[in-house]
Amino acid sequence: MKRIAVIGGTGMNQWPGLDIQSKQDVLTPYGPASAPLLHGQINGHPVCFLARHGEGHRLPPHKINYRANLWALRHAGMEQVIAIAAVGGIAEWFAPGEIALPRDVVDYTWGREHTYSDGSPGTEVHHAEFTFPYSPAMREALFAAAAAAEVIVSGAGIMGVTQGPRLESPAEIQRMRTDGCDMVGMTGMPEAALASELGLEYACIAVSVNWGAGIGTGGIHDEIAASIERGMLKVQGALARYLAMASIRA
Repeated sequence: MKRIAVIGGTGMNQWPGLDIQSKQDVLTPYGPASAPLLHGQINGHPVCFLARHGEGHRLPPHKINYRANLWALRHAGMEQVIAIAAVGGIAEWFAPGEIALPRDVVDYTWGREHTYSDGSPGTEVHHAEFTFPYSPAMREALFAAAAAAEVIVSGAGIMGVTQGPRLESPAEIQRMRTDGCDMVGMTGMPEAALASELGLEYACIAVSVNWGAGIGTGGIHDEIAASIERGMLKVQGALARYLAMASIRA
């Protein structure tokens, strides 16, 4: 069985049901990771969990040390990473409370440390391929796991990633819709690209927690409060089945 890590985001800064067996602080060349790696089990199946925003959800999206997080997971022997992301829905099919498995990404972020090929001493320039930001094999397995757990996945789609921490304006959402984005988050990049540079298999489960600005009719924060728990329950059901199926495949 491949060693699997889950990066939890907003709404899943902790993983209910995770039987924690050990905590691992990893020293990285890029500074500290967001939080200790939690090694444990879900229903008897091994997994590693990392809280992207840190213990207590204290780190905003643009201040997360993505390089340290991914390096720590790779150093700890992880081979697959499933990232959980709370996002805003742009496509009509991606209503609040639903989940999706994005297939591609558009990066609107700026100023983040986004590569390990940073010109520092001892490094070489490496042009990492990014044809598949999200592992096709992992996405296929996640679709199958969700179906087995009777969890509906609304679709695939394209993730747009903005700088944050503020939410987007209606004009920005319209621009993203024109660019082909089906959802908008704040943490998908450079996380996906760094995973690619390290040779980690990477996939994302996106949870729609609100409509993008100018699309919905209610208050965005009210939508988030009403839908985030419902969506995360679906995520946890799909993840538990994915781990169980991975154990069978091993």
